[in-house]
Amino acid sequence: MEAWLNAARMAAGVNMVLLLVLGSIWLRNYRQHGARHTLGLLVFAVLLLVQNGLWLYFYVLHPDFIGWFVNSGTDVQVGVTMLCGLELIALVFLTRITWL
Repeated sequence: MEAWLNAARMAAGVNMVLLLVLGSIWLRNYRQHGARHTLGLLVFAVLLLVQNGLWLYFYVLHPDFIGWFVNSGTDVQVGVTMLCGLELIALVFLTRITWL
């Protein structure tokens, strides 16, 4: 079903935007304070950014993966989409508490 694929694409794209926002905040804070904890958060953001970029590549540009996703069962489609969705919820929460 194309709707689940579009939802996964959207979640991965929004995740990347949120990770860029968080990464820029944490980079600025690391430059100001040099705290190891902030460096850890920055590395976390970069790794998740790479992960979501790879997901977005598969969701948008990889025809074999798109074909597999569309032809798989609804349970697989929902499960894979929920992984990006749960990450989105976590990143929205993290962005909210970081921004304030």
